Amino acid sequence: MNRLSRRRRPPKRKPVARVVPELCGRFHQASELIGRRWTGALIFVMLRRRCRFAVLRQAIPQITDRMLSERLRELEHEGIVERVVVPHAPVRVEYGLTKKGRALGKAIAAIQHWARAWTDA
Repeated sequence: MNRLSRRRRPPKRKPVARVVPELCGRFHQASELIGRRWTGALIFVMLRRRCRFAVLRQAIPQITDRMLSERLRELEHEGIVERVVVPHAPVRVEYGLTKKGRALGKAIAAIQHWARAWTDA
């Protein structure tokens, strides 16, 4: 027998139980809400200040009026955006973030930081 044939075979390993990572339901719900088209951009703009509809439309030129209305209604329904009627003549309507909406500031800043480092604009 030559030297190579004398090598010992490695011991058989016991099968490793594979643990499937569990998805956090709350994280999934939040990421689906914030990840909808234009939602992140709206929150980003409203983190700076309350805005009228036309200002939001100018800040995000690619969004349609219909989509902007829809997203604002969704965010208002979720308690992230508040619609404020300013009773001056003429009546003005402004949209701003609630406390819940402003709490997204750190997450949006983290995404902005990541985008600067990893995406081409």
